[in-house]
Amino acid sequence: MDYKEAYEKLEKYGQLHVLKYYDELTEDKKNTLLGQIAELDFSILKYCKENTTNQKGAIAPLAAMQLPEIEKSKEKYTEIGLEEIRKGRVAAVLLAGGMGTRLGSENPKGMYDIGLTRPVYIFQRIIENMLDVVRQADAWIHLFVMTSDKNHDVTEAFFEEKNYFGYNKDYIRFFIQDVVPASDYEGKVYMEEKWKIATSPNGNGGWFSSMNKCGLLDIIRKDGIEWLNVFAVDNVLQRIADPCFIGATIANGCVAGAKVVKKNSPDERVGALCLEDGRPSIVEYYELTDEMKAAKDADGNAAYDFGVILNYIFRTRELEEIMDSQLPLHVVKKQIPYRNEDGEYVEPDAPNGYKYETLVLDMIHQVDNCLAYEVDRYKEFAPIKNATGIDSVETARELCKKNGIEL
Repeated sequence: MDYKEAYEKLEKYGQLHVLKYYDELTEDKKNTLLGQIAELDFSILKYCKENTTNQKGAIAPLAAMQLPEIEKSKEKYTEIGLEEIRKGRVAAVLLAGGMGTRLGSENPKGMYDIGLTRPVYIFQRIIENMLDVVRQADAWIHLFVMTSDKNHDVTEAFFEEKNYFGYNKDYIRFFIQDVVPASDYEGKVYMEEKWKIATSPNGNGGWFSSMNKCGLLDIIRKDGIEWLNVFAVDNVLQRIADPCFIGATIANGCVAGAKVVKKNSPDERVGALCLEDGRPSIVEYYELTDEMKAAKDADGNAAYDFGVILNYIFRTRELEEIMDSQLPLHVVKKQIPYRNEDGEYVEPDAPNGYKYETLVLDMIHQVDNCLAYEVDRYKEFAPIKNATGIDSVETARELCKKNGIEL
């Protein structure tokens, strides 16, 4: 993109202030800014005064396939899943764009060491869990690792340094999550530097479109991958490309599946899989009314008693259809560092603008059906969100030890 094209694009969206310092930039920085203008989608800024997520429709419970029922058909489901893996139809997508700031680390979150007597990194635990399935299926599984512009290089270097924790590096590919501009409350983008627009990741709902932008859909199509298991980096016990989960989803004629755990209380901070206007959806913990918390199913159990753990499987055909539609956009107030009118760098101590995100939970509402698949929370749910307390390094260590994992 040249200057004239950049000017015309910015003028269209009312963002000409981006070029305020253009004439004083070096050639390299001019090219960087022009490249960023070419890449960014400024059309989302029209939503600065409205959240495109609509009010929830009619919410109803969605029954989960619970552990006793899974156990009865475990052998059959597992064999179906293993066959899909052996045929190369299953891949995994790790969402690892975050940093370990809340854990007191300046590194990517996956590099955090939870070991007590030896180094045990979050990335390592994920790979070790995947290797269990690789050995079970006697077949390698593609792993796509989504990073961010802030942690991409260091993440790749870390995997290389650790020899991919024993995984076949030919089956691991890294890609950077797409970003969107961040703005003030009037929809004017902030400048992080005189030559750089302030941006933020496009939310965890942007993982598949980011894969497409990085050219990875070509691999998915060429290799005949039909199922993608997407999961978050912070759960060190989760099973990835779980053959039984895959098999249960397929055997029950579903195009998506979500691993869920029995909640430890009605107020646990996890979303609940449900039906919204007859389609699968997720109601967040803060959206649950007292009436919903008190609701019972036919057996007298709590109707919204199972929480999602951000471990989903989607059929790729549906993902391509979702990508062609517009996911709801969440407009979120955030603190955004910026350059003021005098070119001075400012780090605000309170929210000063908007970031724009799509969420993976909205992808669930785009598919026709979704299997709610229960897993034992004490065997598969050890999230690390905090340094201490609930869902922390401390609680994850305890659960790892109870599962015989040497730390």
